[in-house]
Amino acid sequence: MANPPERREYDIDIPAEVEPGTYADFASIWHTADSFVLDFAVLKRPPKPSVGEDGSRVLKVPTRVVTRVRVPPSQVFEIMKGLEKQLSMWERSHGVKRRPPEDS
Repeated sequence: MANPPERREYDIDIPAEVEPGTYADFASIWHTADSFVLDFAVLKRPPKPSVGEDGSRVLKVPTRVVTRVRVPPSQVFEIMKGLEKQLSMWERSHGVKRRPPEDS
């Protein structure tokens, strides 16, 4: 039996119509039994104060999904590792940025 390669290197081809990318300033992440779903969206207009069904005050943020990506659970850890690696490299290049406040 031959020795398997030590690592994989993907030769990624990006179609011309996809290459510019799609801007998104919001992501909603959810899952089903067999996939994680990432809905990338943009804000349509400024948020507007409103009243929820229970009478509480809420801030309605109208958004529009610009793309949906479905990922098998086996790839989620690899995506998380890749994001962490890229974020660390970005912070070394551009400085650590203060994180936005978390929603309560």
